Amino acid sequence: MPLIKVAATFFIMASVTAAATCESLKSLALSDATVTSAAAITATNNLPAYCQVKILATPVAGSEIKVEIWLPSTHDWNGKLVGTGNGGYSGALSYVDMRSAVQKGYATAGSNTGHDGDDLKFGSGHPEKIKDWGYRAVHVMTDTAKQVLRAYYEKAPAHSYFKGCSTGGHQALMEAQRYPADYDGIVAGDPGNNRIRLNVGFLWSWLAANKAGEPPLPPSKLPLINQAVITACDALDGVKDGLIADPRRCSFDPATLLCKDGEGTGCLTASEVAAVRAIYDGARNPRTGERIFAGWARGSESLGGRGGGWASYFAGRPEPARLDFWRSWVFDNPEWDPRSFDFDRDLATADRKVGFIDANNPDLTAFQRNKGKLLIYHGWADPVAPPEDTIRYYESVAKTMGGMEKIASFSRLFMAPGMAHCGGGPGPNSFDALEAIDKWVTDGTAPQKLVASHSENGTVDRTRPLCPYPQVAKWNGAGSTDDAAQFSCAAPQPDRK
Repeated sequence: MPLIKVAATFFIMASVTAAATCESLKSLALSDATVTSAAAITATNNLPAYCQVKILATPVAGSEIKVEIWLPSTHDWNGKLVGTGNGGYSGALSYVDMRSAVQKGYATAGSNTGHDGDDLKFGSGHPEKIKDWGYRAVHVMTDTAKQVLRAYYEKAPAHSYFKGCSTGGHQALMEAQRYPADYDGIVAGDPGNNRIRLNVGFLWSWLAANKAGEPPLPPSKLPLINQAVITACDALDGVKDGLIADPRRCSFDPATLLCKDGEGTGCLTASEVAAVRAIYDGARNPRTGERIFAGWARGSESLGGRGGGWASYFAGRPEPARLDFWRSWVFDNPEWDPRSFDFDRDLATADRKVGFIDANNPDLTAFQRNKGKLLIYHGWADPVAPPEDTIRYYESVAKTMGGMEKIASFSRLFMAPGMAHCGGGPGPNSFDALEAIDKWVTDGTAPQKLVASHSENGTVDRTRPLCPYPQVAKWNGAGSTDDAAQFSCAAPQPDRK
């Protein structure tokens, strides 16, 4: 995929001869962008004082990209920038990530991806707004932020990082692929980068769970399925701890829960068994049997945290998740019937019309040449973005660029057992990926593991190392299985035949 450049390159029109004050940034002249406000924010118990700059960028006709930049004082600034990502199709900024960055001394930036709210109808009849959401807004945000930093601090940031999860992870991979010079280090969490086929996956799973003429798969049965999966596959990694280290090794068949004569609860009907099997298997072309998208992992059926299980996206829903992607972005038809989806014709139409939103390019040569570092992570129990698809992408990068050992010099993937979408779930799900990417960039220290923790009511009750794929955490055989120190990263054992 060739690198795509924004037609209008942002640059500071006015030269800066002295360090700017926060107030003076209101008059900062930018090409195709306007500073709408610049306000000094006083320090609180949780945050140092900072300058909050808001900008409206209009790089092409139809674009209205809102950018927000937070600038710690010169005394508090660590000399670096953190760009932040978004969630879903929402224009909401990730203020949690921005606050965390400023607390650590970073300047930080976020954008609304070119629209407000989370309704996909913003793209209907507005292809440039879809491009803003798909790739342009984050690049514009990044370029603008760097210029504001130069004006305010009289120097460019020593290093720039991007950190995002979910759509933010999608944006992270898009930056590495399309704009390899934007960031020195990128953290991509639970990415939905194979976006068109992710939406096919939602549609496929909804059709499976809501088969015409059959009762739908009820959300009330998801905990039953989840518990049966854990019981069947928990001990496969040698530790019985309620976590499945690699769901691909789990061969649980929902038919073991098939109702017998006289049973009405605590079991699955034949149609429910078929639905669960189809969801695990993933989207396939009904005509050819060709697999289109990864299935949802065993263990993701029902759990806490963000994206708390299948009920959030396809089980028990009156319509498939992201229906407006098809109605507004692909077909421009608010009455389009999801049951009419043609897995040949309609998928090809989506690829042709909005294929630019996918971030699947496996050739990261330009990013590597720019000395960029990429840290990807994904929860094995993610009920929103199937983890197997992230592994598919990472392995495609390895295949394209000479193998796992070669790409490990600049890119590493960490899989988190029991973690849901961007956190939550029964597994350790809290870790400092920004610190890891900073050490990798500044010191050349590649992360050998990420120590993750799980908390209950504010108290840490379990820690576990997350290992660079394909390595897995192996218990040393002594000590607590809730203590990361009792685990080592090692090659996975081959499946028994």
